[in-house]
Amino acid sequence: MTLDDLRRVLKHRFPERLASQPPVMGDHDLNPDWQAERLRQTEGDRPALRDAAVLIPLVARPHGIQVLLTRRSADLPSHAGQVSFPGGKVQPGDLDFADTALRETEEEVGLARRYVEIAGHLDPYETGTGFAIRPVVGLVAEGFDLTIDAREVAEAFEVPFSFLMNPENHQRHHAVWQGRRRSYFAIPYGRHYIWGATAGMLVALQRRLFTEASE
Repeated sequence: MTLDDLRRVLKHRFPERLASQPPVMGDHDLNPDWQAERLRQTEGDRPALRDAAVLIPLVARPHGIQVLLTRRSADLPSHAGQVSFPGGKVQPGDLDFADTALRETEEEVGLARRYVEIAGHLDPYETGTGFAIRPVVGLVAEGFDLTIDAREVAEAFEVPFSFLMNPENHQRHHAVWQGRRRSYFAIPYGRHYIWGATAGMLVALQRRLFTEASE
């Protein structure tokens, strides 16, 4: 798939703007007991989710489209050492979720927004840690340089889009969290262990682009 092919698919499968809608996918999807608890709660009983946005950067390379990911610094107080998309919490001065994602990407890895073409949004993703993440899909032109903020990011690396979009590479793993057995998506790639919300959003991207399109 070329970048132009992907651009056409994205424009067809994704809304240009994301409405202010509650999360419709998340960590609870693989955990029936968690999902049942959510459904029993009224809107007023549910803890307020904190808004955040991430950029899913799809990079055009001569050898094929790549996805830019980061490994978080081991010194961070939360999610230390985990693989993630560049992104973070919404700040008062942000114009919209895309602006949040672009600002955080510039701050974390130095990818200038002039290289990024916003192609659409995934549905909001609810995490077990209380965030409503808005995934923003961006097409990234070549020619950019990265400047890593070592306080937040240990490294930035690229993974082939074709690998991440292959359902055979989507695994379900399990762990005990807060005293309960929890299931989550994982996409191991070489020495990198992509899991949790990041893997869940990649699975959602694959389903939106390819699985839902074939139904």
